[in-house]
Amino acid sequence: MFYDALKNEHGLKHDPFKALVSPRPVGWVSTLSKNGISNLAPYSFFTALAEKPAYVMFSASGSKDTRRNAEETGEFVCSVATYDLRKKMNLTAARLPYDESEFDYAGLTPAASHFVKPPRVAESPAALECRYWKTVELPSATPDAKPHAVIIGLVVGIHIEDAYISEGIVVTDLMRPIARLGYRDYAWIDADNIFTMVSPALQKKT
Repeated sequence: MFYDALKNEHGLKHDPFKALVSPRPVGWVSTLSKNGISNLAPYSFFTALAEKPAYVMFSASGSKDTRRNAEETGEFVCSVATYDLRKKMNLTAARLPYDESEFDYAGLTPAASHFVKPPRVAESPAALECRYWKTVELPSATPDAKPHAVIIGLVVGIHIEDAYISEGIVVTDLMRPIARLGYRDYAWIDADNIFTMVSPALQKKT
């Protein structure tokens, strides 16, 4: 099949776009309001953008507390969402009043960060402390469509639980990070499904 993506006339039961761009890592983003209220929410439009220095981004639609807090305070933290934390991660997607914390709602422990004020998720095996860099507004398809924006942050500090480091390498599959597929589906990293390939650009010429 083929369809016009701008008109979105695919004729299917649900929009297939997110099912095709998958799996996508979950950015479990924590922020602080100007009044010091902690906020925590998962974002499936999330990824790394660069290294040395490292940048990450998440995309928010409409007026979200996470975006507002990041822009107003200049900081946010991305904790790794794992299979063991999947239910609590899902709870943090609830639409709570601005003065209520998802940490409390989901029964999660806020842990102090090193360089920034927003807390990380203590139960998570790893977290990225970020300084807000900029917001990129994305054009809407129609004047009445919900606006989208990309929020970009510079990674200034990284927490990794020592138990997930072996011989100088992070053993990602032990963390069992989860990823978003399409619709309501998720997946997690499993050691049996990991394979290694070396890019031709990195292979030595003989």
